Amino acid sequence: MSVSQTEADARARGYTAAWCSRNPDAVAAFFAPEGRITINDGEPSHGRDEIAEMARGFMQAFPDLVVRMDDIRSTGTHAVFRWTLEGHNTGPDGTGRHVQIGGFEYWRYDEAGLVAESRGHFDVDDYERQLNGE
Repeated sequence: MSVSQTEADARARGYTAAWCSRNPDAVAAFFAPEGRITINDGEPSHGRDEIAEMARGFMQAFPDLVVRMDDIRSTGTHAVFRWTLEGHNTGPDGTGRHVQIGGFEYWRYDEAGLVAESRGHFDVDDYERQLNGE
């Protein structure tokens, strides 16, 4: 399915709101039932249950998590979603430090217009520096 720029914008805004809702199932709902997300070339989270668990991990680590949509560009069957994540790492075993990182997800849509695959990236070194107060 081809997704127009207007539709991609609406989906990205909804996805951003889902992250800010602190409801991991709301994040997972933007993915196809067998969709997957891979962050920084790590092990993929496959299916909505695993995607929800991945989101839950971020939400627990950063209870005041805010995600902002910086940009979305759609080519019809794919999109690039640029975002900024901000919050304090006050969850279990947290450092208490404030973190603000930017990143992006490269989305491939399925026939229904849901995210079939997301490849997300952010600067791990910058994240670690902020997390550890260096």
